[in-house]
Amino acid sequence: MAHAIITGASSGLGERFAYALAGQKRNLVLIARREDRLRAVAARARQLGTEQVEIIAADLARPGAALEIEARLAQASIEVDHLINNAGFGTTGRFDRLPLEREIEQVELNVTALMVMTRLFLPAMLARGRGTIINVASTAAFQPIPYMATYAATKAFVLSFTEAIASECAGTGVRILALCPGPVRTEFQAVARHENALMPSFAYLDPDTVVRQALAAVARGRRVQINGLMNAAGALAARLFPRSLVTAIAGRIYRNAGSTG
Repeated sequence: MAHAIITGASSGLGERFAYALAGQKRNLVLIARREDRLRAVAARARQLGTEQVEIIAADLARPGAALEIEARLAQASIEVDHLINNAGFGTTGRFDRLPLEREIEQVELNVTALMVMTRLFLPAMLARGRGTIINVASTAAFQPIPYMATYAATKAFVLSFTEAIASECAGTGVRILALCPGPVRTEFQAVARHENALMPSFAYLDPDTVVRQALAAVARGRRVQINGLMNAAGALAARLFPRSLVTAIAGRIYRNAGSTG
């Protein structure tokens, strides 16, 4: 029976995707590190209408984790028709002062795990002539961001990679979307420690709205979804204005992010 995989499903957009797809009566595979939170999300998803929910407590930043998940699902004869690569995190601060291990983990999760999960589950979708992949990027993908250098670079990869494979798969029945939501009120800000970024409160988006717009966009065959008019304007400006100016503005916004004094 077909299932939708959601990574990073224990909170934030991943949790909201789980509830939205549960409302569509889709079966789910929820993946995240926190098993207790996954169980709570699974219980709520059942209340909303899903019949089968598999939970997998796993750290996708660990090399080999995605391959283990694919093998486990194959053994259980679980067919995947939706893949939402949502797992990811950001770090904030001067790059030379950030823990190297954490930066490596960020690249492994935001880039490598997303690419591997896509490679593992895309071929079967193509063989069936149907399927959906949503890769969660960010408006950070459209320009370098000083003080969030690694995060912005990983999201630039996600955007470029997703647009490329969406073009490769055109006309196959498999729809692939890069979701670029801008700031959303989730746990991400606390993990990234950029609560003090010069970001106006009205810039933050409602996660349920982001999820609803993403599902509508991929159903229409769109390849990139930027949520919010201000974010769309910012992404356009990043492409039109001199890159040095755009980078300087981004650095000004995030220079004091996460600072305590």
